[in-house]
Amino acid sequence: MNLIKSKYVPYLFLLPAGLILIVFFFYPLLEVFRLSFTKYNIVRPAEYIGLDNFRTLFKDPLFWKTLKNSIIYLIGVVPPLVFIPIFLAILVNNQIRGISFFRALFYLPVVISIVVTGIAWKWLYSENGPLNYLVTSLHISHDKLNWLSDPKLALFSVMAVTIWRGLGYYMVIYLAGLQAIPKELYEACEIDGAGFLQKHLFITIPLLKSSIVFVAVVSSINALKVFVEIFIMTNGGPAYNSATIVQYLYQKAFEDLNLGYACALGLVMFVLTFIFSLANIKAIEKNWQ
Repeated sequence: MNLIKSKYVPYLFLLPAGLILIVFFFYPLLEVFRLSFTKYNIVRPAEYIGLDNFRTLFKDPLFWKTLKNSIIYLIGVVPPLVFIPIFLAILVNNQIRGISFFRALFYLPVVISIVVTGIAWKWLYSENGPLNYLVTSLHISHDKLNWLSDPKLALFSVMAVTIWRGLGYYMVIYLAGLQAIPKELYEACEIDGAGFLQKHLFITIPLLKSSIVFVAVVSSINALKVFVEIFIMTNGGPAYNSATIVQYLYQKAFEDLNLGYACALGLVMFVLTFIFSLANIKAIEKNWQ
């Protein structure tokens, strides 16, 4: 009897987390799937319309524009967030006086509210803000730059904020991996005459493989679903040039109240994110074999 009881004890511990996943993930996902085949605006009951939302979606130029922006965002944000934190982690992985201060300094943007971050950077990017002062003082440009209102600069300006905010978080992940690497490996490498670059190229990078895969996947997902920075700083403007697919989904759901269409957008985004994440993992693991 005790054996039977002990067999089910692990499931009892998993039950609270399982219920949370069912209520807040699986059930909403099923509802999104169901509503994506309907015309629904909260006021009236959902009306089944089959694949009409998906037909409209694939003919919608704004969908393709925001999807393109999301891909550009992904390509521009992920490589820096994968590789720069490795360098930062190596820098702060030294037992020298005051290193804790620098670790905290690099991590500070992570704990600051994203809303506060967005407002602060919006001020920095303003016409009379510090960045334009530097640009004109250093004679990089004679005219002040419209960081958030220029169609060519708006998306990249927000991307810079995402990179700045994410560096400390991924640095900590790499730092944990670095501290698990035996120091004897580096000492043996030094005896063989290896330099700084060779040590990290042939020891650090291969042994951080699992951390690099994790960071690549997580940063890719976060880049695809970025919303708050864009909402606060540009609200998708000018003329949807900085709008991503999540921003467009928000507009359709909460401004236009076209929830059926928004659910179709969300379902397409979920499938694309899942496929991309899976392909990302397979590609990284294949290149490391």
